[in-house]
Amino acid sequence: MRIIAGKARGTILKTPDGLNTRPTTDRIKETLFNMIQLYLADCVFLDLFSGSGGIGLEAVSRGAKKAYLVEQDKAALRCISDNVNKCHMNDNVTIVAKDVLFSLEHVINEKCDVIFMDPPYNQGFEKKVLEIMKDSSIIDDDTLIIIEASLETDFSYLDDLGFKIYKTKLYKTNQHVMVKGR
Repeated sequence: MRIIAGKARGTILKTPDGLNTRPTTDRIKETLFNMIQLYLADCVFLDLFSGSGGIGLEAVSRGAKKAYLVEQDKAALRCISDNVNKCHMNDNVTIVAKDVLFSLEHVINEKCDVIFMDPPYNQGFEKKVLEIMKDSSIIDDDTLIIIEASLETDFSYLDDLGFKIYKTKLYKTNQHVMVKGR
């Protein structure tokens, strides 16, 4: 896994050993960032369930002014720290070593322009995160929220929470669902 474009282009990133994280492949990451590139200039990017930090670091490499990387797994946090240092992004990245739901309610208090979440599949975390965000000051009508989820994930509840699907991109085994509003 590597940074694909921008100021840290080509930097090889560490990933945690084992199956606790699923690093987004370079091909899928490139597709994702081609879709959201226009949102990145000087944005505040929030990467939830950050894993190795690759998505948030890619965002900073491509022009985001700041990224929050939220992760609680200790092995993943070591990789994130190493990757931030390797990419020389210490001034642009804040690592939040806490549970995502706790962080949304008690730690993150800055309005975010783009939010990416890649929670464990098929455990309902997407809905729990969106329930917290719907009344949060960290988003507004222009915030783009990207959810990486299994193909089986049900998003029928989005309207009830005030979110609308902006775009969906299907892959072989997963999908990116982009939502706005609240």
